[in-house]
Amino acid sequence: MIAEQETAREETQAAPYVTIILPCYNEEGHVIAEIERISAAMDASGYSYELMCVDDSSTDGTLAKLYEAAPRFPQMEVVHFHRNSGSGTVRRIGTQRARGEVVVWTDADMSYPNERIPELVQILEKDPTIDQVVGARTTEQGTYKMLRVPAKWFIRKFAERLTGAKIPDLNSGLRAFRREVSLPYLRLLPAGFSCVTTITVSFLANNHELYFLPIDYYKRAGKSKFKFVEDAYRYILQVLRMTMYFNPLKVLMPLALSLLVLGFGLAVYDVADHPFKIATDTVLVFVTGLLIASLALLADLIVKSRDS
Repeated sequence: MIAEQETAREETQAAPYVTIILPCYNEEGHVIAEIERISAAMDASGYSYELMCVDDSSTDGTLAKLYEAAPRFPQMEVVHFHRNSGSGTVRRIGTQRARGEVVVWTDADMSYPNERIPELVQILEKDPTIDQVVGARTTEQGTYKMLRVPAKWFIRKFAERLTGAKIPDLNSGLRAFRREVSLPYLRLLPAGFSCVTTITVSFLANNHELYFLPIDYYKRAGKSKFKFVEDAYRYILQVLRMTMYFNPLKVLMPLALSLLVLGFGLAVYDVADHPFKIATDTVLVFVTGLLIASLALLADLIVKSRDS
């Protein structure tokens, strides 16, 4: 028993304070430069850390580059996926395996100022009321810029409406959060890019404090994996799904009340136009509103029962 306690104490003492999860998929041309930048910043910060580089079944020489560089970076761990699983899966499994109290998500495409990672960690360290720090991008440098900017604005405003919170950047890939707080939400993470939207909405929907730190955003190195139509659809769907999961009244009740008001107004018009006669369409609108309101209340009861 004493030996087990000593072992547990040694493992706790050896655990790093920060775990940085770096998904890598076909990043051979710049992944080592990114690792060097992150390692230099963390070494200078004084924080103990581990850098988990996860190769998501790259088809180029990314994995070979990681193994070749591993001896130079003692805090780096190389994890290899045998099939491509998506950045959401990489981040979920990486967070589950993390030993650090603080987990950092970022990308290996040179687009985020990863030298500022210690700054995000420091905010969490100094203020225990904050559970997540998000690097809020001040510019848009991605592909399909003319389409992405209005689409992201719409999705962000939609998320703000549903969560009741101001969100400067809904889907930034650079963020730091308390691992323990994130654990209940990891199973909700989708496989793709919308995992960052999910972790943002999950924290906000459960009244966790978020801090948005303005950051620069640069043109990515290599080829973008973002597919505008598919990924924009997934972002909208994920915001709806997360809000329904945590607060279904926010989604369903406004629609129900709108239909009920419309149905009542149509009924008044029908009676005024034809006394004692209400159109079938009016009844359908009103009954649909009642059904959706009932579903909203039932869904809210299920959520409250699940949380209790």
